Amino acid sequence: MRYWPYVLLLAVIVSGTTPTYAQRYNPGYNPEPASTPIPQAPKAAPADLPPTTSTVLRTNSMSALDEKKKLGSNDYVSFRVVEDRDNDSQRLRVSDNGELEVPYIGPIPAEGKTCKELAYNIKAALEREYYYHATVILALDRVSEKSRGKVYVYGSVRAQGPQEIPTDESYTVSKAVIRAGGFGDFANKRKVKVTRKNGQDFTIDLKRVIEEGKPDADMVVLPDDQIYVPQRLINM
Repeated sequence: MRYWPYVLLLAVIVSGTTPTYAQRYNPGYNPEPASTPIPQAPKAAPADLPPTTSTVLRTNSMSALDEKKKLGSNDYVSFRVVEDRDNDSQRLRVSDNGELEVPYIGPIPAEGKTCKELAYNIKAALEREYYYHATVILALDRVSEKSRGKVYVYGSVRAQGPQEIPTDESYTVSKAVIRAGGFGDFANKRKVKVTRKNGQDFTIDLKRVIEEGKPDADMVVLPDDQIYVPQRLINM
């Protein structure tokens, strides 16, 4: 009888360390405590979500928006209004006719405008009817790979003819003249004429732009612009 205490102690130890029959033959048995979380595989991001530019994600100030790059047809932009409750950005496309379909206000002219310029136009339209105050954040997401058309450079330049407008930069009159080989020997750099397809004429002083470092005097070209570099009347 004096061995019974030891037998009972041994039984307690064995029962505490050996899984029960149901545990050993249950495929779903987890020997870890129930409170230990089981790691989950990370969820992949949906493949069809469009990228959002860092500008739209980071800033709440319209002063930080781009004021150099001109938008063209088939460009994609990220758009949001800071005062919106969800404050989520939307991806919008500039249509073939140069308009951007903006929530609430519908199509608005966008081609040839910078993100900053267009954002202030949208802000004014929203505040007329829908918002007491609207902070519009707009940033270029993706530049269209489609050709933006051509400009035509002729007159006193080294290589006259049509030029494709690049899709990845703001193409200016000075850049078009440089691509045409530069000025001819007797070119009048101060009176470069730009004629739009609607008949509008502009005179650009490229001497200020190129030689005097005044980029504000330059001009962004549009499809079908004709750039004419005249000759000086007197070679001085």
